[in-house]
Amino acid sequence: MDQQAKPDERISLGEKLGYGVGDLASGLMLNFFGFYLLYFFVDLGGLAPAAIGLMFLITKLIDAVTDPVMGMVADRTRTRWGRYRPYILFGSLPLGLSMILIFSAPQDMGGTALLIWAYATYSLCMLAFTITNVPYGGLLGVISPSSYQRSRVTAFRMFFSASGGILVGALGTTLVRELGGGDERLGLLLTISCIAAVSVACLLTTFATTKERIPPTAQNGSVAGDLKVLLRTGPWIAVVIAAVLGVTSIAARASSAPFFFKYVAGDEGAPVFLFFDRAALFLTALAIGQVSGVILGNFLMRRIEKSHLLITAGASMAGFIMVFYALPLDAVWPQTLVQLAIGIGFGLLMVLSYSMFTDIAEYIDWKTKRQMTALVIAASVFGVKAGVGLGSFIPGLALDLTGFVAEGEQSESALMGIQIAFAFIPAAILVPAAGALVFYGINRKVLAKAESELSRRRAAIT
Repeated sequence: MDQQAKPDERISLGEKLGYGVGDLASGLMLNFFGFYLLYFFVDLGGLAPAAIGLMFLITKLIDAVTDPVMGMVADRTRTRWGRYRPYILFGSLPLGLSMILIFSAPQDMGGTALLIWAYATYSLCMLAFTITNVPYGGLLGVISPSSYQRSRVTAFRMFFSASGGILVGALGTTLVRELGGGDERLGLLLTISCIAAVSVACLLTTFATTKERIPPTAQNGSVAGDLKVLLRTGPWIAVVIAAVLGVTSIAARASSAPFFFKYVAGDEGAPVFLFFDRAALFLTALAIGQVSGVILGNFLMRRIEKSHLLITAGASMAGFIMVFYALPLDAVWPQTLVQLAIGIGFGLLMVLSYSMFTDIAEYIDWKTKRQMTALVIAASVFGVKAGVGLGSFIPGLALDLTGFVAEGEQSESALMGIQIAFAFIPAAILVPAAGALVFYGINRKVLAKAESELSRRRAAIT
């Protein structure tokens, strides 16, 4: 077990990089899923959009149970590698294999069999993601007793997460096209296989390069007691709402983007800049903006309260989404610039919310003397997965209700359904996301007091 750190101990650059690269795995997987999964099963597989949309929703209801359970299990784990790192080590390979399995559906499989395949493999993948990513988030909470150091590590995490989006945006459509040689299904399978291999390597790197510095208490509280405390913690509820709705907004746009470009904008997938087609530009602009937002957020959170920055980020994202909608359909470069601005807001939202989850874990420890780091941060994992799931459910439902026809000519109502999923709903749900942060209530003064008292408490134990 790693020894306790001094409150002002700096985290080395190597360890920051080692921890951060673990979220490259999530960034690659979630961005690829967000853009291609609905398209794979609906446009290529011929399944009803609502059926796949329901799959995303049902699996999130399962996650509402498995994520906190995994958090409580990890908080109570005691090994020579720590509480959280063993799950990153042993869960990485199952996660990689389950990613590949989703896109391995036989080409002649259709109807009910394909629907069962989709539900089973996607559920398995999300369970593997829970087993690795909840402890990965919990590790951030114990990598340092300092909120400032955790915020710096969070910035590295968000940088790599956004880099996953850049790689998927810049190379995803090209790899699918080139590796598949004209067979889109084969291209998707080979591309996700590459992503899976990189993801496993990233998670193993995180295990090998990180330490757990905050020692566990001799005995955890009861499970029921932990849940009761968590559900009564207002700051946690506020950040969960903001995280879920913020990711939902971006995921809804990503899931509906292939349909928007193909059927609304009339794009045929030809490159418009170097090897970038319009979809690749769209995804890359978002991801580059996200990296910029992470860097900007890491700088601004030293001077401005995190909740105030998060409210501003949500409001700006909503505004720019509607600006994108108002632009002419063939305005490629203005759309790309606006998408970049949306990405900056999303980067701010992600780096701030993840940093705030670790602050909340410290706040609860200070107030209640309960160490429940992974349980608190399980909300961040659930928030991302719920957001991705809801963001895919919304387009699926909108396409189904408005009469979408796979690989066919779309009616006016179907085209409007795509626009609703791509613009109106993503902008609207960001309003309550920003509003929830009004009730956050943890500021820098409160955190400084909590850190000081926790430092004395932990020193007395050791």
